[in-house]
Amino acid sequence: SCSRAKDVTMPAKLPVNFFSTRSPVIDLFRGQLDYADHLRQDSEIVLYFFYAPWCGQSIAAREEIEHVASRLSDQVLFVAVNCWWNQGKCRKQKHFFYFPVIHLYHRSFGPIEYKGPMSAVYIEKFVRRVMTPLLYISSRSKLLDFLSNYEPGVLGYFEFNASPQPPGYLTFFTSALHSLKKDYLGTIRFGVITDKHVAEEISLVHSGSVYLHRHVNVSLIYPNDVMNYTAENICKWALENREVLIRWLRPHGGKSLLLNNELKKGPALLIFIPYNPLAEIQPLLDEITKVALEYHNCNKSEAAEPVPQHLRDTDSPVFDSPVPDAHAELLETLSITKYPCCNTVVLPQWHSISRTHNVCELCINQTLGVKPNKVNVPHCNFLEIEAALDSFYLQEHTFVQVISNTIECSNFLSFYSPFNYYTACCRTVNRHFLGFISSEKTIFQTPKVAFSSHRKKDDTQKCIPHIEDRNCFIPDLHDNGTNITGLSCRTNKTLNLYLLDSNLFWIYAERLGASRSTHLKEFVAIVDLKEEVHYVLDQNQSLIGSTLESFIKNFSVLYSPLKRHLVDDPSVRFRAQRIITEVTTSTFQDAVFLNEKNVLLLYYAQWCGFCASLNHIFIQLARLLPPDNFTVARIDITRNDLPWEFMTDHLPTILFFPHRRKEQSVKFPEDFPVNLPNLLRFILHYSSLSSSDPCTKECLHKETVLQQGHISHLEREIQKLRSEISALHQAHDKLEEQLFEARREEHRLQQQKHALEKQHKTLQLHSEQLQATYDQKNQELLAMAEKLQELADASENLLKENTLLRILVASREGKLQSKDETKEPAQSEETLSDDNDLPVSTAATTAEEKRIDNIDTIKEEHSSENRT
Repeated sequence: SCSRAKDVTMPAKLPVNFFSTRSPVIDLFRGQLDYADHLRQDSEIVLYFFYAPWCGQSIAAREEIEHVASRLSDQVLFVAVNCWWNQGKCRKQKHFFYFPVIHLYHRSFGPIEYKGPMSAVYIEKFVRRVMTPLLYISSRSKLLDFLSNYEPGVLGYFEFNASPQPPGYLTFFTSALHSLKKDYLGTIRFGVITDKHVAEEISLVHSGSVYLHRHVNVSLIYPNDVMNYTAENICKWALENREVLIRWLRPHGGKSLLLNNELKKGPALLIFIPYNPLAEIQPLLDEITKVALEYHNCNKSEAAEPVPQHLRDTDSPVFDSPVPDAHAELLETLSITKYPCCNTVVLPQWHSISRTHNVCELCINQTLGVKPNKVNVPHCNFLEIEAALDSFYLQEHTFVQVISNTIECSNFLSFYSPFNYYTACCRTVNRHFLGFISSEKTIFQTPKVAFSSHRKKDDTQKCIPHIEDRNCFIPDLHDNGTNITGLSCRTNKTLNLYLLDSNLFWIYAERLGASRSTHLKEFVAIVDLKEEVHYVLDQNQSLIGSTLESFIKNFSVLYSPLKRHLVDDPSVRFRAQRIITEVTTSTFQDAVFLNEKNVLLLYYAQWCGFCASLNHIFIQLARLLPPDNFTVARIDITRNDLPWEFMTDHLPTILFFPHRRKEQSVKFPEDFPVNLPNLLRFILHYSSLSSSDPCTKECLHKETVLQQGHISHLEREIQKLRSEISALHQAHDKLEEQLFEARREEHRLQQQKHALEKQHKTLQLHSEQLQATYDQKNQELLAMAEKLQELADASENLLKENTLLRILVASREGKLQSKDETKEPAQSEETLSDDNDLPVSTAATTAEEKRIDNIDTIKEEHSSENRT
C-alpha cells in the first residue's frame, strides 16, 4: 500500500524593518511586546503603532506617523510593533480585526485608541489632546475664549494654593482622559480654573466644583450630592448632558452605517469645508458655528448666547446681541401665543389654464382684540381647527382672487358659534415663480398689506403668518437675517447640521453634485432621506454666513423655492448619429418631454444582465421605426436621478411617451415577452390614438404625408428584407453543398473506421498468440536456469575435490623425492644386497609404477570432468 506524501509547508520569512533605521519611531519588527511595555515605563506619553507589513493602510499610515514623530519625538515616545509575525508576542497576545491600530498611554492610563483619519494633522491633534487633556484658565480673557468655542466645555475649579494637588484634581484630570477614550473625536473640552474671581464669573465657589457650559440650554453644575465624585461618573455626566449643535462626520472608509444612521434622523445639512485641526484660527468654522447657534436659539435667552451676558464684550462684534431691542419687542407683540392655532390652506386654481394658487393662513381668534396671558396659553384643539376649516370652505369663493400682489386679511364669524372669530390672510402664489424668488424673501413677504372689502377690516397685527414663517410681516426683519434665530423650533423641517473635511471626504461631495474641477473645496447640501430629495447650494456663491442662512430659510419655508438636485452622468454626451439616444438627467426634459416625436424610453442599469440582452432588439426597432417620428432612447437609472413620478423599482422598464400627449405615458406590460413584434404592436397601438383636438385640412394633409412617409419607409424596409431573404437562400444552398460534402466525408470515415477495427482485431489475436509463446519460452527458460544452477553447484564441488587431490599429489611427490635422496648414498654399499633382493625390489618397483599410473589416470579423468 502506498502512503500519502506529507504536506510541505514553507516557513515564513523573517520580518525586516518596517520603518527606516533613521526614523524617530522605534520599530519592533519582531513583535517584542514585552520590550515595548518596558520602554513605556520610562516615558510619560507613549504612542503604539500596531501594524502588519502587508497591509496597505499600514503602509500608507507609515509616512503620516513618521511626520508626527518628527514633530513630537522630544515629548512623545513612538513605538511601532509588528503584530502579524506568528512568532512574536504581539501576535500571540493581541487579536486585532484590522490594521493599523494606534494606542496612546498617558503614564499608567491607557490604552486610548485613536479611531480617526490616518492623517498626520489629525493624529498630531489627538496626541496633543492626550498630552494636555486640560486647558489651564487663569484669567477672564482665557475664560471668554474657552466659552466662545462651539464644542461643549467642562470647567473645574481647584485652588492650588493649599496643596500641589488639591482634592479631586487627579479625578478631574482622569475624567478628561476618559472622555478621549470614549469619544475619539474629542468633542468635549476640559479646562481648569485656578483663580477664585474667575470661577465666580460662572458661579463656581467651592474648590472641586465642575461646570458644564451649554450655549442653548441652561449650563449645569456637577451634582456631588447625587453622583459619586469619580472620573467615570464625571465623564458619563458630561457625555450625557453635552449639547451638540453641529457634529463632525468622519467615515473610516470601510463598511459602515454612520451616514445611514445619521440621515435617518431627519433632514441633514452637510457642510464640506477644508479643515486643518492644528490651525489656531478657523474663520469659516466660526461663521458656520454662529449660524448654528442662531438656528438653535429657540428661547432667545442669555443661555443661547456664546458666553453669558455679563462676560460679553459689548465692543466686539462677535458677541453682539442677535436681535435688537426694537425687533425683540415687535416679535413679542406678534408672538404665536396670540393665535396658537393656525393652518395653511391652498385654494384650487381659479381656471384650468392658470398656474396660480391662492394661499391662506387660517387662525383661530377666540380673544379678538384681547391679548391672552403668556403663562396660561390655550392649547390648540383639532376640533376647533376642523370647525374653522368648515367655515372657511363654505366661504372660500370670497377669498379667491385672480392675481394680487397684496396680502388680504379678514375676520369672519364661526359657523358654529357667534362668539368665535377666525382670521384669514390670503395672497396669490405662482408655483412657477417660486423658483425665481429671491432667497431673502418668503411667499408672504410683501411691502403692502391690504384687506378684503367684503369683511371687517383688521389691524396689520391681526395677520398671523404660518409657524414656519411667523416673522414675515415684520419690517426689515429679513434684511438682517435674524429670522433664522430659533428656526429649528419653529418648523417641522428641522435640520441636523454636520461638518465634513473636504480634504478627506470630497468624494462624498462629488456624489452629491459637487464640481470635480473646482479649486476651492467648499460645498453645502441638504439631504432629506425620507422625501428622497436633496438640494445643493450654488457653488458659485461664496460660503458665508448670510448665504448659509438663506439656504436654510428657503428649505424651511412651506413652499420651498429650492430646486431639487438630480445627479447627472457626466460621461454621457448627446450624439446625433447614435441609433439609440442616451438620456441623462440634464437631457431628460429636452429628449423626452420637449421632443416633438414619439419617444420609447428604456430604463436599464449596468448590473442588469437581462437589460443588456435587449440591446439588439432595440437596435432593430430603432432601424425599423421612421426617425422623423420616433425616438428610441434609454437611461441608466443608477447614474442618473429622475423625478419621483418616473422612478421604478423594476428593471428593465419600458415607457412610451406619445407625441403631443407626453403626460399620458404608457408602460409596457411586464407579463408580455419583450420582443420585436410585441414592441411594434405596443408602439403602433398607442401612437395611432387620435388626438382630442379636431383635425383641420392642414392636419389631414400632414397625416397623409405622414402615412405616405410610413408607406415608403415600410417599402424600403420590405425591399431590404427581400434582399436579405435572397442572401439567406444563397447561403442556404451553400450550406447544403457543404452538408453533402460533409456526409460523404463522414461515410468515407466510417469505412476507414471499419477497416481499422478489423485490423485492430487481427492485431489483438496476434498479440494474444505472442503472449502465449512468451509465457511458454519463459517457463522453458526458468527450467533451463534451474538445471544450470544445478550444474554450477556440481562444478563447484568438483573444483573443491580437485584442489584436495592436487594437495595430496604434491604431498606424495615430496615424500617420494625425500626417499630417493636417502637411498642414493647407500646404493654402492648395498649392491650385493640389492642384487640379492632384485626380484623383491623389482616387484616393489612394478607395484609403485602401477600406483603412479593409476594416479595419472585419475588426474586425467578429473581434468576431463573439469573440462566438461
